[in-house]
Amino acid sequence: MYSRFERFWHWTQALLIFTLMFSGLGLHGFRHVLYFGQAVTLHTIAALTLIVLWIFAIFWHLTTGSWKHYVPSLTGLWQMVRFYGYGVFKCEPHPYHKVYWRKHNPLQILAYLSLKLVLFPVMWVTGIAYLTYDFWQTAPAASWRLEMIASLHLVSGYLIASFVVIHVYLLIVGHFFEHLRPMVTGVEKVDLSPEEEAYL
Repeated sequence: MYSRFERFWHWTQALLIFTLMFSGLGLHGFRHVLYFGQAVTLHTIAALTLIVLWIFAIFWHLTTGSWKHYVPSLTGLWQMVRFYGYGVFKCEPHPYHKVYWRKHNPLQILAYLSLKLVLFPVMWVTGIAYLTYDFWQTAPAASWRLEMIASLHLVSGYLIASFVVIHVYLLIVGHFFEHLRPMVTGVEKVDLSPEEEAYL
């Protein structure tokens, strides 16, 4: 279900995001493990590495057709909202059955799309603008713009951190190893249609 690159991309992205969260909190004085200069260097290296990883991941999604897993659908969306908001606490069965060509449930797709199409691009643009401030600091109202950029960067960082917390929480709801194992081994049992079997 999950190719080697998909798993490499997922775990490397997770490691880099945790590194960015750690160094970002250090920049705001929440951690005193790193000196400010070290935190800036670590944050910058991790951010640039993550951007390179995202560029490769976008290329991979487009060339392999994996982008189709992220096409949104309202079918089953409210059942998923109800399940995560209520049914999971009543031990109800999961309403979504993963298939080979549709790995993510409708709620996951919306969450991943909001990350990939809104939050991550905001992080890219604000982070690069922040990093290149020396080049545009003489522009009119540069200090006010920098303040807005820094605020947007920080808010989007907190929203991504919230996504990580929710993502990990939903991972541990129910059968932890059943959710985790496929992203380690790549293997998961799913029902295949005759067409999918023929294709594979």
